Amino acid sequence: MKHRKSKIIRKTNETNVEVEINLDKSSKPQISTSIGFMDHMLDLFAAHAGIFLKIKASGDTHIDDHHLVEDIGITTGKALKEALGDKKGITRYGHFLLPMDEALAYVALDLSGRFLLSYEAEIQFQKTGFNYDLIQEFFYALAYNAGITLHIKMIKGRNNHHIAESMFKGLGRALGQAVSYSKSKRIPSTKGVL
Repeated sequence: MKHRKSKIIRKTNETNVEVEINLDKSSKPQISTSIGFMDHMLDLFAAHAGIFLKIKASGDTHIDDHHLVEDIGITTGKALKEALGDKKGITRYGHFLLPMDEALAYVALDLSGRFLLSYEAEIQFQKTGFNYDLIQEFFYALAYNAGITLHIKMIKGRNNHHIAESMFKGLGRALGQAVSYSKSKRIPSTKGVL
């Protein structure tokens, strides 16, 4: 069985993003985005998904982090879609309820090829540090470019960092389930395609 892997490069006037993904190899992620918070979240995501993820990214963070975070989502989504190929034999669905101290998030996804993002999280505004509004932008770009139906719901939480961790770890766990192989060797759809 061939490895499900891909490498995507996205260069714009605002960003330079390179993503490598291997769904069949579980090794330490190599994440370097120039945004410490995103490095941490993507490291957690890959580790909990049980996949190899390498991201090297830079961009116009002197303006703010928006362009870079969004383009990391776009490129990671495209890499995931390419690595999945025809999706023959995958489980397709995944879900996880993840506690992170006082925070609790539920993530459910379908690798259907159809995009939908349902995102419900109440993250408090803070004047310094990472702009937590960009988490939704990342999830949107990832799901849209990978063709994922993705539901993320914050059930409870007080600390922004813990809430974010519960969502990224939950996404990793759900994705790990969905990309795993089922007993069937067929494409998991009565349509015969995904």
